[in-house]
Amino acid sequence: ALTFGMYGALAEICENVPTDGSVKAIIIRGAGDNAFAAGTDISLFRDFSPEKGIESENGAAKYFSAVAICPVPTIAAMTGACTGGGAGIAGVCDMRIASRDMKFVFPISRTLGNTLSADTLSRMVNLIGEAKVIDLIFTSRLIEADEALHIGLINELHDDCDAVMERAWA
Repeated sequence: ALTFGMYGALAEICENVPTDGSVKAIIIRGAGDNAFAAGTDISLFRDFSPEKGIESENGAAKYFSAVAICPVPTIAAMTGACTGGGAGIAGVCDMRIASRDMKFVFPISRTLGNTLSADTLSRMVNLIGEAKVIDLIFTSRLIEADEALHIGLINELHDDCDAVMERAWA
């Protein structure tokens, strides 16, 4: 699970990446083979007021924007669960390469009862279309790897984590 500090650190990396050619791309992946990211640590939302929820989504939009406008290409190397904030990060990367066990979902209608920021929604609509975004947000259903490839959510699909990482490095 991601913390607000982790989102901030990712944004800082993207904002401060050297542009002198020493960094060709940034590969974003999970800590292991089981998940790209399980989303934001749900315990961070305890005692959230409506105002705090809006503040959180605006912060997420700022962090996602830093990834989206990163001056070097960003590659999401996606294996296993890619949910919530992790799905938001993957959605703003320049490329998304996934393993066959990847599952993508925004579960917020089932968990927090909120929605994504307007910026994040807009980016997702540009990526996969309005009807698919509505489907994802209203139903919180999992999109499996084959469907993700079919709808253009991911660029490439590979058999396992090792193949995903090999391709991301290439």
